[in-house]
Amino acid sequence: MSQIPPLLGDGHGRYRVHIVGNSGTGKSTLGAELASVLDVPYIPLDPLFWKPNWTPSTPEEFQAKVLRRLKEDEKGWVVDGNYGSKLGDIVTERRTDIVWLDPPFLLYFPRLVVRTLQRLIRLKDGCAPACGETLANVLLSKENSILYWAITNHSTLRRRESENLQRQGVHVGGNMRRIGGWGTELSAWKQAVVAMVRGM
Repeated sequence: MSQIPPLLGDGHGRYRVHIVGNSGTGKSTLGAELASVLDVPYIPLDPLFWKPNWTPSTPEEFQAKVLRRLKEDEKGWVVDGNYGSKLGDIVTERRTDIVWLDPPFLLYFPRLVVRTLQRLIRLKDGCAPACGETLANVLLSKENSILYWAITNHSTLRRRESENLQRQGVHVGGNMRRIGGWGTELSAWKQAVVAMVRGM
């Protein structure tokens, strides 16, 4: 049996990768790194969805913006973010690979807390232009707190993506892979991607 490559692509050297996972799991960091390795555009969904002052785009606006970005480079793209209910099948019908980042909660939640504090004191940019974090949102608002969202969404997202993995995993002939653990698995996978690209 031939070994499954770290990325499947479309069979013609094009890679359209969709990274999913809870807030703080490292989607943006991996997305930027992977796009650089593949030499394709990196497309984070947050800044396309949120307008200034946390004003959401309408589904029509959002889909149009995402579709424009997906058409930028015929070699492919790396998208990070979930937004399935707002995007429909715009990303899902085009992606060649799904990467689910699923590190332990005890690893990624402290990183999310640090990132949120850095955004509060303006040491780090927000997820979208003119969408800064506020202390009231972070600590007092269940609706707007990214920390509360990460806590309450952890089990829901893991259950949903586990079901998706059973149906779409590379182990059953699909295009989805889960990367978990404390960092070793992710490092090994990134090294495999680099080796794959160098061998192309």
